[in-house]
This record gives sequence, structure tokens and C-alpha cells, in this order.
Amino acid sequence: MEKIKNFEDLSAKCSVCAEAYGKKIEGGNGKRAVVLCGGTGCISSNSLEIKAKFEKLVEEKGLSNKVTVNQVGCFGFCSQGPFVKIYPEDTLYRLVSIDDVEEIIEKDLIGGEVIERLLYVDPKTQEKIAKQEDIEFYKKQVRISLHGCGAIDPENIEEALGSGAFLGLAKALQMDRQEVINEVLASGLRGRGGGGFPTGRKWQFAYAQPDGDKYVVCNGDEGDPGAFMDRSILEGNPLAVIEGMVIAGYAIGAQNGYFYVRAEYPIAVNRLRLAIKQAEEIGLLGDNILGTDFSFRVHIRLGAGAFVCGEETALLNSIEGQRGMPRPRPPFPAVKGLWGCPTIVNNVETLACVPYVLREGAEKFGQYGTEKSKGTKVFALGGKINNVGLVEIPMGTTLRELIYDIGGGIPDGKEFKAIQTGGPSGGCLTAKDLDSAIDFDTLVAKGSMMGSGGAIVMDEDNCMVDVAKFYMEFICDESCGKCSPCRIGTKRLLELLTKITDGKATMKDLDELEELSKTIQTGSLCALGQTAANPVLSTLNSFRDEYIAHIVDKKCPAKVCKNLMKYEIDAEKCKKCSLCARQCPVNAITGVVGKEPYVIDQDKCIKCGMCVSSCKFKAIEKK
Repeated sequence: MEKIKNFEDLSAKCSVCAEAYGKKIEGGNGKRAVVLCGGTGCISSNSLEIKAKFEKLVEEKGLSNKVTVNQVGCFGFCSQGPFVKIYPEDTLYRLVSIDDVEEIIEKDLIGGEVIERLLYVDPKTQEKIAKQEDIEFYKKQVRISLHGCGAIDPENIEEALGSGAFLGLAKALQMDRQEVINEVLASGLRGRGGGGFPTGRKWQFAYAQPDGDKYVVCNGDEGDPGAFMDRSILEGNPLAVIEGMVIAGYAIGAQNGYFYVRAEYPIAVNRLRLAIKQAEEIGLLGDNILGTDFSFRVHIRLGAGAFVCGEETALLNSIEGQRGMPRPRPPFPAVKGLWGCPTIVNNVETLACVPYVLREGAEKFGQYGTEKSKGTKVFALGGKINNVGLVEIPMGTTLRELIYDIGGGIPDGKEFKAIQTGGPSGGCLTAKDLDSAIDFDTLVAKGSMMGSGGAIVMDEDNCMVDVAKFYMEFICDESCGKCSPCRIGTKRLLELLTKITDGKATMKDLDELEELSKTIQTGSLCALGQTAANPVLSTLNSFRDEYIAHIVDKKCPAKVCKNLMKYEIDAEKCKKCSLCARQCPVNAITGVVGKEPYVIDQDKCIKCGMCVSSCKFKAIEKK
């Protein structure tokens, strides 16, 4: 591609690319397009092999002049992947396997017949749905941060330009720097990394510092268990995040930006590197961008997987080559950040919103959301939910809409128990909170937080004490150890939680658990420690009766904690077949085939559950 030298070149190039992209999905080029999901989830389910087989068979069958095979980012509906979409008909096939490829080519691409067995089936109506926008999972979503994901090839800059890439930057470069910041302020955009600090205010602080070296840092160190929002954005449309970073750099007067991405995201990192290279080759990164006196370069640093490096000052230390440990604040990074220079740190999703704000205007961005939480939020919806996946919803959407309308409710007719938002730093919200709006301030008021966007749903089979223990184990592993309240306090919390789940605790331990949680909350240096006890405090607040049952009754109501439950064989239901005994790894089950019911020796039983899964007559119960 020729270099884009000025605003007129960019406008013309975007128009040409938009026309080409439109022809591709509308069939105006005389070809049909096969589009496959190229997100990590689908790739792990053989999406690349499926793509390779499509390419091979298309060539073998002489269809190369009639069919193109393309890769895009994450479609979002992960529990139904891998996806294949056929343009221009816009037919969406889900749960596609390698064995389905030839049938799709023969019946659909050649014969023009829709393969109904590969269509999504609405679980309520049993209707087969051929188009993505007609699926309930997508109906309430609005894609701003996820713009282009699942639609454009993330490795092809021309498709990104065809979907409006860098038009926001072009608009920004024709504005005064303060005007750009004012536009971001007017949009109401708040940081999507957890704290929800107004993005424009953070930029204003850095802009106000004396001229000199300044930096923009993109926090892509996504470490919450079950979270994959930032990864999917970087995999699906890395140029949107790059554009957001360049706009931020222009606004504060920076000439260098750093992406800090965990090394466990190789697909995201590779696509980001390619996007940077393509943007440099076309002149949208480097010196005198679009013919202006503004120059900006982008660099990548890989994180080693430390959760604490999601905290912005620990992240800055890591970029500098130091151990990833938080710094005391003030001074804040906007005043003294990377190498002692003014630095703004925004996460991936925040920067992905910025091009939309500049391209479409603050007012249009602000039409979504609530008064104090504008725009949309991306969530990684997982756990005990039918529709696992990546969703982007307007702020103000209720938890009930997220879980039941978009998420499709709880599997197997189980009762909803709680949803953990904000990962290890968040808290559990219960059925009484289902009609609460999802926004920064409401979630905090309810004892949780937005966090980066993890949303783990739990049902009646989850033990909330065990959930708190799981998150505390994670926090103990990830604490950097710099401050005593976090280093020592979280270890003591884990010990108390373990005593409770082992049935060895007293009510005094419960009081100590609560008191210590509040001490850690107020005494820790950084947000990791300050929020470490949130899962404990929120479960204590909503499920104190479960804690008491573990302590007083020595029972786990959910039958999860191994030391407080046992397996028993119902003699009347037992068919004396010996299958359970044969499956037991420790020979804890005895009986006589065809003559005596089998029994479990509780002293030998390791509570692995193999007997339950092997019994065809449901004669073994967990108690």
C-alpha cells in the first residue's frame, strides 16, 4: 500500500477500502465469502484447521474465483463456537467441525442450500436461526469497544480502514489538544480497567505537566480468572486500540506509547505486532502523521503473568525492568510515571472506546449508559451460565438482563445463587440484586465492583465459603509482598477460610475473619490488597448462614467442601452390580455381587466422586 500522507489521502483510502469491504460481504465482487472466527477460543477448537480445509477444498473444487476464505476476531458467543459465516447471505453456522467443511462447500457454496443442523436453535422456541442479529444473545448488545471484532480481518489493515479506522485520529489532529481532551471529558468515558476514573481528567493532569518526554501506556495485563475481554479486543481489532493510544498521545503531548501485554496472549501479541508494522508502513505511525508535526511510535513489552502488574505503578516498574511492585502514590503516574515522566495508563477497552468518541462525537457515545457511567462495558460471561461468551452491553443494563436475556439463564434448571463481578477484587451479588443496574457506582454500593469485566455466575451447587477461599488462594499467590497487610494478612485469611471449610473453626474465627478483612482493606498499599478481602466480605454479608453451617453444624450446605461431606449408597437402590467398587481408586467400597448391597468405608473414601459418576442407578448420594 502507498503511504497515506495527509487527511485527504486517508479519507480517499478509507472510502476505497469501505467499498471493497462492502462488496465482499454483499457479494458485489461476484464472490461468496467464508468467514471463520479466529479468536483464541475457536482456535483451540480447531478453527485454523477448519480454515485450512476450506482453503484446500475450495482450490481442489475449482472455486477459487467464486469463494474467498477469511479470518476475523471473536464472535463473542464462545459456547457455540467455532463459527463459520457465509456472505452475502449472512448465514451463521455454529459448532462447526472439520468434518462439516465438505458438506458446507457442497450443499451451501455449490448447491445454495442452508444446512439446518448447523444453525443455532433457540432453546425457548426451538426455532432454527440463520442470522447472527436474530439470536437473543446478540440483541441487547452494542459494539463500541468491540467494533470490528468478528467482522473484519484483524491482520488486514485495509479492512480496518474500511470500517473507519483512523478517522477519529484524523479528526483529533485537526483539533487543539485541549479540545480533544474536552471531547473525551464530555463523553463521560471512565476507565474500563476497574477503578472507573474519568479518562479525560487523567489526560488533563498529564497535559498540564511541563513539556518534555511523556508517555501513553496501554494496560493489557489482564489477569482476572475467567477474564478475556482485553485479549479478544487485541485479537479482533488491534488497530482500534493503537488509534486510541495515538489520540491519547496527541492529546497530552507524548511521542511514545507502550503496550504492556501478558506473554500468555501470543495470538494477541502477534496480531498487535503486525498491526503496528502495517500502520508504520502506511504512515499512520511514525514521523509527521497525516502531514502534521505530530510524531508517535508504539512499542510492546511482554508481562510475565504477575497479577499485581495490572496495578498501574507496578506495571510501570515492570516496563522499566524492575520488579513489578506498586509505588506509593502520590505522585501519580500522570505527574511522575514511566522513567519519572508524565504518563497516562489506560486499559485496552478504554483506548478502544476513544476512536469512537472522536469519530462519532461525545454526544453519540453518551447516548448509551447512565448519567454517571456513559457508554458500554464488555464482560466475559462465564461460570454456571448457558451462553458463555464475550458481551458488550450499555451501562445501566440490569444483572437480570445480562444473566437471563443475554446469558440464557442457568443450565439444568438450577437456581441462580450469585454472580461475582470484578474478579478477585470484586464481590458476589445475589438474587436480590438482579434488577440492579450495571454501572460503576451501583456495583460498588452493592459491595462489588465493575473491575475489568469478569462476570462469573454461580448456582445452588456452589459453596460460597469455597468461592471466597478460591479467590483468596489466588490473591495469596499473586501478592507482591511489599506491604505487610497484604503479604501477611491475606495468608491469615486463607488459613481461617481453610479452617472453616475443614470444619475446624469456631465462631471466634468468624469474627477474626471479618475484622482482619477490614484491616487489610484499609492498610494495604495498592488496590490488590485494598480489594483482596472483597470476596470474603461480600459472601459474609450475603451468605453468613453458610459460614455458620460450616462452623456450627460441621456441614457444607452445597456439599462441596470434602471434609464436611460424604458419599453413601442407598441399599434399596443398589443393584449389587459392583461397578462403583471397580471404579473406586482406593478400594473403599465393598459388597458381594448379586447378593449384598455395597457400602462405602468413610475412613478410606477420598471423596473423588468416581462412584457417583459410574453408578447408572443413582444409588449413591452426596450428603
